[in-house]
Amino acid sequence: MVFKYLSLLFSILLITFFALTTSAQVSKVHFQANPWKAGQLISPEDLANLIGAKEQVKIYNIGVVEDIKGAVNLGPASDQANLEKLQKIAELGNKNELIIIYCGCCPMDKCPNIRPAFKLLSASKFTNVRLLDLPVNLKVDWIDKGYPVK
Repeated sequence: MVFKYLSLLFSILLITFFALTTSAQVSKVHFQANPWKAGQLISPEDLANLIGAKEQVKIYNIGVVEDIKGAVNLGPASDQANLEKLQKIAELGNKNELIIIYCGCCPMDKCPNIRPAFKLLSASKFTNVRLLDLPVNLKVDWIDKGYPVK
């Protein structure tokens, strides 16, 4: 009887040990909080249609990816110097104009560039800022779909 309890206790300890060591080796994904609302995202299809219709829209590439047709490349917004470029544009811009920013270097939940840029434009009181919805990256969500690049 004692052997049965010792065997059970040993099994529990062994399982606990493996569970703790295994979970310690797995990196945990840390999702970033989003400063935008769902209505502030614009789909690739909708932006491509705006570009095709030659609508008035300011497009800023705030990452390290290829430029979408008509975009101004500011460089990665995770770099303070590039964020300052965006700040200068924000100071001179019409607060009601349609502004679309994008990066597309990596999945949006991991992107180091979109949040600082979006926060800056929102704090600058722009009322019509949109973030291009690129859940995977620019290649998959824009280029592979045949949307225009420079």
